[in-house]
Parts: sequence; C-alpha cells; structure tokens
Amino acid sequence: MREGGPGRRAGGNTGTAPWADLTTLPHLQDYEGDPEARPFTREELQLFLDYADDQVERAVRAKRKGVLAAYRDATLFKVIYGWGLRRTETSKLDVVDFGRNPQARQFGRYGTLNVRYGKAKKGQPPRRRNVLSVMDWAVEAVADYVENVRPRFGFPDHPALWITERGGRLQPGSINDRFEAYRDALGLTKELTPHSLRHSYVTHLTEDGVDRRFIQQQVGHECDSSLAIYTHVSDDFMNTSLHKALAPAFAGA
Repeated sequence: MREGGPGRRAGGNTGTAPWADLTTLPHLQDYEGDPEARPFTREELQLFLDYADDQVERAVRAKRKGVLAAYRDATLFKVIYGWGLRRTETSKLDVVDFGRNPQARQFGRYGTLNVRYGKAKKGQPPRRRNVLSVMDWAVEAVADYVENVRPRFGFPDHPALWITERGGRLQPGSINDRFEAYRDALGLTKELTPHSLRHSYVTHLTEDGVDRRFIQQQVGHECDSSLAIYTHVSDDFMNTSLHKALAPAFAGA
C-alpha cells in the first residue's frame, strides 16, 4: 500500500481537476425530486468518503482482519462516484476494463473505463459504453488499489476488479450493505443510496460547467430528458449563472 493511507481523501491534495475539492465548491440544497434519486451534497460526499478511508486506517491500527475488504470498499465507492456508475455495473467490472486514453495520457492505463454491463432495454442485452476518466484523485485511488492492494487478496487469475476474501466477485447486495452501514454510522439520511453517488456525479459535473452532451454520453443516457432527472444544482450555482446571463445587459446600460 502507498504510504499515507488508502488513496487518500476525495478532495485532498489530489491535483488540478476543477471538481476535485468537494468542500470548496457550491453545495446542493433542498432536493425536490424522487427521494431515491437525491444526490449527496458535497459536504455529505466528502464525509462519506473520508469515513470509508477511516475504516481502513482503524483496521490497520487495530491489526485486525478486514483491512483489505475495507480498502476495497473505500475504493469502490470512489469509483462509483468518479465514473458515474450504477451498482450492478460496478460489481461486474473486471481489472482489464480500464484502458488508456491518448487524449489524457496523464491517467496512464486508467484513462477510460469499459462498462460492459450497462442497463439494458427490455428484451435486449446489456449496453456497453466507454466512460472517460475525468477526476485525477479517483484515478489515483483505483490505480493504488489495483497495483498495491488487490494482489494481496490472492487469486491472481480471477478477472474481477472487486474480489472477496474467499475469491469470489463482490455482489451488488454486498455493496449496498456496506454503503448502508457507513451511511447509518454517520447519521446520514436514508434517502441516500449507492445510486445517489451516480446522481452526484451528474449534478456536480453540471455545476462545474461540463458540457451536458458529454455527461449524457458518460452515463449512457440516450436523451437529455433522462439526464435531467439526475440533476439538481445548488442555489449558489443558479445565482451565479443568473448574474452571468444578466451581465451583458448591465454592461450595455
């Protein structure tokens, strides 16, 4: 494992990505959509990911079993958010699903993620998509896990990215169980689910000014109206956008 802990904090000392520091950007307020679709506020997300990191450090200090599983889970939640994934898509990832992006050489072998089991239409096979890596801290976290932590589970011939201590593939139900344990330990609202991490990806990139069509392609939505239900930007973002829209008129006056 790298010195300093598990991939470190989701927004701490992680480079120049404009959305990397979750605590310094506008946060979400008063989400009015379907409760199951509510994204994390930036503060909630930082708290959740920090707590997941803390579980690794506590297991290391206590010299008890479960260090590898805690490290795996902390990285898994960062990957769900960092690439805007569904829970089942995440469970079915293999190590070889990461690849290089010639347009983002700084990410090395983690520049793209091939999602092979995207949500299928009724009666059709799973839809595949390539998701481009955009968050440098998330790339650092998964690279550390793949290169320094996953090999310690053993089972080198198993293709799964998320492997159990008994050599199986981590299942969606287990992801949900660990998420709920962390969420409840922090006293966060039960409206937050693993899918909230995916919604947060869409909302935070929207707030950060990323092109909507790009986000739509990243999460595998065929139309912008589907993407809209994922998005709720903060009041601060709306006010800033309003001032920008009115600026030309005031300048003319």
